[in-house]
Amino acid sequence: MDRITPAQRSANMARVRGKDTGPEMVVRRLVHRMGYRYRLHRKNLPGKPDLVLPRHKLVIFVHGCFWHRHAGCSRSTMPQTRADFWEAKFAATVERDRAQIAALKIAGWRVQVIWECDLRDLGRLEKSIRHAVEGMPDALRYSPAEAGA
Repeated sequence: MDRITPAQRSANMARVRGKDTGPEMVVRRLVHRMGYRYRLHRKNLPGKPDLVLPRHKLVIFVHGCFWHRHAGCSRSTMPQTRADFWEAKFAATVERDRAQIAALKIAGWRVQVIWECDLRDLGRLEKSIRHAVEGMPDALRYSPAEAGA
């Protein structure tokens, strides 16, 4: 049973942002402090990546663990009400993410997905970003298995 009314739930969900989220702002500040320059939400790229580093042919997505279903993460919980609705919604999100990443790779872009929970260790995240910019493999890079493949 839901503890809040449908109107309260609707108001909460209306406040969920798609751009300029807290985690995205942390990543932006970190990338800028590292000396890399980027563009935001380029509409001409699949998925409108959160950060685009054109000089390095790298795009960065900052994914919320809940919304994008970070496999094995404690933040990737399932709502208790309307389970069928949420399962379909999450499955569509994961599939859309995969399709966008595949399209970016086909277009010659390198893709890094940063999960919300990765922000707990900014030193490790900085290393991961540096490796992605330099084209080195790294443990925090996206893999389809992470998205619940």
